[in-house]
Amino acid sequence: MPHQTIADQLLARAGDEHPGLLTRERSWTWGEVVEESATRAAWAGELRGEGPFHIGVLLDNVPEYVFWLGAAALAGAAVVGINPTRRGAELEREVRHTECRLIVTDRTGLGLLDGLDVGVRRDRLLVVDDPAYATGLAARGGRGPAHAAPDVTAATTMLLLLTSGTTGTSKAAICSQGRLAALGAANSAKYDITRADTCYCPMPLFHGNALMALWAPALSAGATIALTRKFSASGFLPDVRHYGATYFTYVGKAIGYILARPETPDDADNPLTHAFGTEASPEDTELFLSRFGCRLVEGYGSSEGAGMLKRVADGPVGALGTPARDGVRIVDPVTRETCPPARLDAYGRVRNPEEAIGEIVDTEGAARFEGYWNNEAANAERVRHGWYWTGDLGYVDEAGYFYFAGRSGDWIRVDGENISALLTERVLRRNQGVVAAGVFGVPDPRSGDQVMAAVEIADGSRFEDLDLPGFLAGQKDLGTKGAPRFVRVSHALPTTGSNKLRKKEMQLDGWRTDDPVYRWTGRGGPAYALMTDDDKAALRGEFLAHGRARFLP
Repeated sequence: MPHQTIADQLLARAGDEHPGLLTRERSWTWGEVVEESATRAAWAGELRGEGPFHIGVLLDNVPEYVFWLGAAALAGAAVVGINPTRRGAELEREVRHTECRLIVTDRTGLGLLDGLDVGVRRDRLLVVDDPAYATGLAARGGRGPAHAAPDVTAATTMLLLLTSGTTGTSKAAICSQGRLAALGAANSAKYDITRADTCYCPMPLFHGNALMALWAPALSAGATIALTRKFSASGFLPDVRHYGATYFTYVGKAIGYILARPETPDDADNPLTHAFGTEASPEDTELFLSRFGCRLVEGYGSSEGAGMLKRVADGPVGALGTPARDGVRIVDPVTRETCPPARLDAYGRVRNPEEAIGEIVDTEGAARFEGYWNNEAANAERVRHGWYWTGDLGYVDEAGYFYFAGRSGDWIRVDGENISALLTERVLRRNQGVVAAGVFGVPDPRSGDQVMAAVEIADGSRFEDLDLPGFLAGQKDLGTKGAPRFVRVSHALPTTGSNKLRKKEMQLDGWRTDDPVYRWTGRGGPAYALMTDDDKAALRGEFLAHGRARFLP
C-alpha cells in the first residue's frame, strides 16, 4: 500500500478536481477538502496544549465533521466522535474519560454540554455556527500547501471510537492512522468502491460503520462522499436520487425502517447498486434487492478489530464468509477447544447449538488489537491467553462458512436449552408489521429465563394487527422454546446514536416497562393477553414465593 497513513492518503488528493464531498447545499472537490482540512489542522496545532492530542467532535453529519477528520489526520490528533444522543452524566463521563483538549461543536451541541464538567475550557470549544468560527478559519487559511505534522506515523492514534453501549457502558476503542488507512484500502476493494462511486452516508460519522466502511474507503479510492445530517427513512430514496448515490452503509434497524415505508412502483428507479452493513436479516436482504435493485453485503467486524473474515460471493444465505487467516475460529469460551461444525436443518437452524455455537476468536489477533483508551480491565477482557476474544457468538458449517449467532449476552437459557435471541429477532422481522425487534432473556419466576421480545410497530398500527400467534405458528424454523413469552410493543423503541436498539436497557426494564406488554401464559400455541398492573403484581408474587426476588427485572 503506497500510502501508510490517513494523512498520506489525504495529501495524495491535493489538487484533485474530482468531487470529494456533497451536501444538498454545495459541493467540494477533493482538492478543496484537503485545503479545508489543512486550515483546521493549523488551528488545532495552535490549541494543542499539554496532554493527549484529542479533539472531540460533537456534530451531526455535516461538512465540518469531514474537514476535522482530515485536520486531525494532518495534525497528528485523534478524533473522539461524541454521540449527540448522550445526555447529562453519561455525556460528561464519556468526554472526560477520553480527555478531550478541544471540542468542535455547534450551538445545539453547546447546549448539551451546558452545565457539565467536561474538562475543556471555553476558549477550546469551537462552535461552527458562531460568526467567530468563520473569522478564525479566515485567519488561518491560505498558509501554503497542505502538509502533515512531522511526528505523524502509522502508529499515530487517529480515532477513539466510543462503542455503542448496547450491552453496557461504552469504551473508547483506539484506531491508529495505519490501521484505518489499511482498512480503507482493503474495504474499498472488498466492498467494490471505486472512484466512480458516490457513497451516501446516512450512518453517523462518530461510529465505526461510517468511518471504516464508507469514509476511509472513499478517501482511499477517491470516490465521492454524500452527506445527510441524520438518517431518515422518508428522505433516503430522495437523497439517493438527488446525489446519484451508488453505495451506502447501514445497520439492520435502518433497513427495517426503509422497508416499512409504503412501496411505490418506481422504488427500483434509483442508482444504487450495493451497500455494506450488519444485522440485516436474510429476508430483509432479499426484499431490499427485489424492491430497490440494490444488494446488501452483510459483513462482520467491530471498532476494535476487522478483517477476520473474507466475503465469498457465492456463499450460503446468511453466511459471513470464511476465515481470512488461520487463527480465526469458534471456540468454547471455557475450555478454549474448537467447536465442532454446526449441523443445519432444511431451514438453516442449528440442530446442535450447545456444542456448535461458541465465541469468535482470533488466536493471532492479540497483536492487532490496539486497545481501549485508559481501560486496562476492558483490554484484559479482550485479550486472554494471547488470543483476541471478540465477545461475539458464532458457528461454522461443515463447509467452513462462518455465521453470526449474536453477542455474548444473546443466549437465553430456557428449560435447560440455549435459545438464540438473534434467530427469534430474525423471525419477528419477517412480520410485515414489525419495523424493528429486539429479543432478550428475562428471569423465570422458578428457574432459568423466559424469552421476551420488544417490537416496534408503525404509528397508527396496533399489536393485534400483527396476528402474532398465527404468524409464529407458521414459522417452520422457530423452535418451540424460541417464541417470546412477553412482547413489549412500542412506536419508538430506545436506540443508540448509531440506530441500534438498546437491548441492555430494555432487558433491565423487562416487563415492568411503561410500554404495553403482552404475555403468553399457557401451553400449546402462543396466545397473548395484555398485562395489567394486577398481572405484574401477581408475577412479582411468584418470584417472592419461589425465593427469586433478586432476579426480578
